[in-house]
Amino acid sequence: MRAVVQRVSSASVAIAGETVASIGPGLLILLGVEDSDGPDDLAWLAPKIARMRIFPDEAGLMNLALPDTGGDAIVVSQFTLHASTKKGNRPSFLRAARPETSEPLYQAFCHALEQELAKPVGRGRFGANMQVALVNDGPVTIVIDTKNRE
Repeated sequence: MRAVVQRVSSASVAIAGETVASIGPGLLILLGVEDSDGPDDLAWLAPKIARMRIFPDEAGLMNLALPDTGGDAIVVSQFTLHASTKKGNRPSFLRAARPETSEPLYQAFCHALEQELAKPVGRGRFGANMQVALVNDGPVTIVIDTKNRE
């Protein structure tokens, strides 16, 4: 799994002009699922993101995690995170998992993150054409890949 984690002042997801998720301060998480991903990937990734200390404390240092701030999260499925640009000018998405594999893992990740945060997370709609709006706070943007656990 590959996640782009963005600390935001606000974020929203709209589909066909209808807002389906909206948050104030918190995290916008773009999540890509690869063919080789499984339950162990989401079991590692959800707590990693929930406990990531990327919010400022009273001294302005990044010492707080999302649960410490009371902030919210939105998770958006994004297969294009697994694009290969090695050859030519058209990205290849062969490594991205097919919907029958990726959608259950996306939903399971959202559920696992909800368990970690002890609150619901906003979601995009799997497979839909979404318009994602955000105000990146900092900016803070972190890429995490479960195949490269640094």
